[in-house]
Amino acid sequence: MKLRGSHLVSLAILAGIGGWMFTGDLIEGGQADPNAETIAQREAKLTKTAFRVRIAELQPSQRTKTLTIRGRTQAESIVSVRAETGGTVESRPVNKGQMVKPGDLLCVIDKGVRSTQLDRAKAILTQAEQDYEANQQLVERGFATNTKLRGLKALLDTAKATLATAEQDLKRTEIRATVAGQVQPPYAEVGDNLATGNVCVTLMETDPILFSGQVPEREVSSVTTGMEASIGLVSGDAVKGKIRYISPVADPNTRTFNIEIEIPNPDRSLRDGMTATASIDLAPVNAYQINPSWMTLADDGRIGVRSVSVDNKVVFNPVTIIAMDEKQAWVNGLKPGLKVITLGQNFVAAGELVEPLTADQLKALERAAASGQVETKS
Repeated sequence: MKLRGSHLVSLAILAGIGGWMFTGDLIEGGQADPNAETIAQREAKLTKTAFRVRIAELQPSQRTKTLTIRGRTQAESIVSVRAETGGTVESRPVNKGQMVKPGDLLCVIDKGVRSTQLDRAKAILTQAEQDYEANQQLVERGFATNTKLRGLKALLDTAKATLATAEQDLKRTEIRATVAGQVQPPYAEVGDNLATGNVCVTLMETDPILFSGQVPEREVSSVTTGMEASIGLVSGDAVKGKIRYISPVADPNTRTFNIEIEIPNPDRSLRDGMTATASIDLAPVNAYQINPSWMTLADDGRIGVRSVSVDNKVVFNPVTIIAMDEKQAWVNGLKPGLKVITLGQNFVAAGELVEPLTADQLKALERAAASGQVETKS
């Protein structure tokens, strides 16, 4: 088989292309640059070059945390004043919404035969006293025995007890307030027949008034009785109060703890059942403020930040998030002076060698690269 001239030319071209690809030399004007790097040299150089990352040094700062609790207002106490004897309501001197104080008359029950029973008890007592005194004089003179005197003494004591019961029963026809408060339904109307234990009037005490809400189990150890709180009401009013009670038992359904905040209400302008929000300033704690974009995930799913060690190797640092929004995050679990990676953290792994640069150093390199003084790295 004879080779033609075209075949020889093709082979020569292929050999030239293969040699150029192997050496990486670029021939200009028929001459190779003796200082030009080969492809293999460039690849080896890139392999040995550390990845450039941006870092920032972290220092802790005090953070004041505010605990927000949603709840409602409730009366200090709601007392149902009940009848201690039965009968028909003759009058009710108080009306709905009226303020009363201890001892004020609330309801009057028809006395019925109670007055007659009292007069009878008084008469029996008078007779028993006279019999006892007369027999005592006879005993002193020796005309009567002590046995009869003791029997008359028992009758006298019984008469006194009967009189006391009659007086108490008559007194109970006037039902008086045992505490201060505002008259609220339910209450008895004139003409109602009350049995023993039925409600005459309901009294609501709203000074002080209470705020009641639920504290998450994660935060309950941060609050104590006596701490001050700011309460904002749905009406727009803002008041101050102090924590007076924290439940020792969690709600089994929500895993939260009930809390009560006492609020002075001398003019009783705050009402029971209003929606409110309480804000409690907790003790300041040391924490680290970072940008949320600096955080990343480890292979095992833990959240944290990547930092650079003293030998410029990447280290993963798990963190505990205290609070976070779109612009900042407060975390714990780091050490003061840690050089955290703020740019490029998602392109490196723990143990990898990197070239750490601060933001100012990176800007200086970018300006130098723009002026053609240095070669930028990727």
